[in-house]
Amino acid sequence: MARILFKGNEAIAEAALRAGVDAFFGYPITPQNEVPEYLAREMPRRGGIFLQSESELAGINMLLGASAAGARAMTSSSGPGLCLMLEAISSMALTRLPAVIVDVVRSGPGMGDLSPAQEDWKLAGNGAYKIPILLPGNVQELANMVFEAFDIADQYSTPVLVLADGMLGQMMEPVDFDKLPAPRKDLPEKTWRLTGTREKGYRTMMQLTYGHPLTEFTDRFERETMPAIIANETRYEAYGLEDADVVITAYGTAARMAKAAVKELQTDLKFGFIRPMTAWPFPREPYEKIGRNCKAVFCPEINTIGQMIDDVRIAVAGRMPVYHVGNTAAGPLNTENIVDALRAYLEEVAK
Repeated sequence: MARILFKGNEAIAEAALRAGVDAFFGYPITPQNEVPEYLAREMPRRGGIFLQSESELAGINMLLGASAAGARAMTSSSGPGLCLMLEAISSMALTRLPAVIVDVVRSGPGMGDLSPAQEDWKLAGNGAYKIPILLPGNVQELANMVFEAFDIADQYSTPVLVLADGMLGQMMEPVDFDKLPAPRKDLPEKTWRLTGTREKGYRTMMQLTYGHPLTEFTDRFERETMPAIIANETRYEAYGLEDADVVITAYGTAARMAKAAVKELQTDLKFGFIRPMTAWPFPREPYEKIGRNCKAVFCPEINTIGQMIDDVRIAVAGRMPVYHVGNTAAGPLNTENIVDALRAYLEEVAK
């Protein structure tokens, strides 16, 4: 199949359909509205269920119910909506219910605006649970990761979050749907699913912890499931680390800005690059490969203060300083902000 020009949000929806999504529940919110718009048109044609809920809170609980019945189910939102979903997401994580959640991030999630952002890094988990979080860097990857998220969810019986900044949702790029990942084989049967009383062999009631104490359940998750996810699903792009003078680490469209900034700089210094493709599991391995010549790590993010930077600092383990480059009073992060920060650092080093 030839490449087709697709908007990111529409690529999300088409990839979900090709992954066999059975049901979508969601509520309109900028900048992801093309996802439910596309699915509202296409799902009835392809035998699926589309339902616009009265709120994000209602939508995520509908998602929980559909997943408990064994459906391949999905929702999408942005930061303010994801805030409302967290209680149900934690319940799904602790009852091991698979589902796909797409967050097309805008500034917020409270009193923000409609600007694209990377502000939801820390929003999707707490100390009692972890869920896989995928970080696409372009529209093709966005389609690939949404498609694969359904298999990841079913393989580990967990919600999976695809975290895409608002630029990815709204930009248009070529997508080849023939290059979607191959479907995973030997996924576990959903023998746990809830059914009506007339269908034998399945459960008719679900308890939050399968009838076991919560500590026993979370201990088993930490000892068995988490190591498997970390071993099999950690993803990143990295190069030039062993002899780098400076390393830049970024994800999503901030990573694209960072690559453009390095090309624009005229310097003899060597730059290494790390792009995490999963927020959890966070890829610590490439940071451990940074060579002794490295004097600093720069972490561009489309936010203020920084969020991923905390994980980067843990991974770097104090071997060199880590600097945030982010939004300014003039607006969200752009390539020139990164260029200016790197030039200022190079001038300071040269003194």
